[in-house]
Amino acid sequence: MDLAAVARRLEIADLYAAYAACLDADELEAWPDFFTEDCHYRITSAENYEAGMPLGLIYATSRRMLKDRVSALREANIYEPQRYRHLISGIAIAKDEGNAVDVEASLLAVRTMQDGAMTMFAAGRYIDRAVRAADGWKFATKLVVLDSRRIDTLLAIPL
Repeated sequence: MDLAAVARRLEIADLYAAYAACLDADELEAWPDFFTEDCHYRITSAENYEAGMPLGLIYATSRRMLKDRVSALREANIYEPQRYRHLISGIAIAKDEGNAVDVEASLLAVRTMQDGAMTMFAAGRYIDRAVRAADGWKFATKLVVLDSRRIDTLLAIPL
């Protein structure tokens, strides 16, 4: 592996770490900045993914749609205050094209409610495509494939 490929791997690992930190710090207004303008973001179950079903629990086809989602979370949705902790591991570049990479990673999200109760909220994997933009790496596609088809109705905050 050449030095440029090693540098890309470290940059991609930093992208995932910053992504998780943004969500966990409830800095949702910055979340769309991790994506290209014409991005695709989808959350689906493993069962639906394996069956080739294209729609998801959350489905967005642009950064503008992600910004709208954040606005809805902040202004329209009513839900009990909660915190998330995203654990991302096993980051593996499946395809490296220099300025674009296909990446898979494992995801675990723990939710802590206001009373301190903690639950494993989501487990699954990311299947992503990241591209190098002028201001750093961005997700062109982020597919969140959840291991369980049992999805909490509080799926409000992005994964």
